[in-house]
Amino acid sequence: MTSKQRAYLRGLANSLQPIFQIGKGGLSDNLMKQLDEALEARELIKVNVLETAPEEIKVLGNKIAESTNSFFVQAIGNKLTFYRANPKEPKIILPN
Repeated sequence: MTSKQRAYLRGLANSLQPIFQIGKGGLSDNLMKQLDEALEARELIKVNVLETAPEEIKVLGNKIAESTNSFFVQAIGNKLTFYRANPKEPKIILPN
């Protein structure tokens, strides 16, 4: 992913609200399944990380990106943004 594409996704993510929270339970199998389904449906999602989360925010971001086969777009404060294109019907067209 190029820096131009990442910047485009960050701009789109500005208006998004987080749809998941990660707290003291950390990354469960059920949460990962839900994140995977949300990426399939929306392509771009935001996740809120609570202070009680067992790991640092960037470590969580990298783990989620790896297990959901998505791009870790950004971490701002306690919010993470992820992107994964839907191969069947893409909703977000990235600039070249």
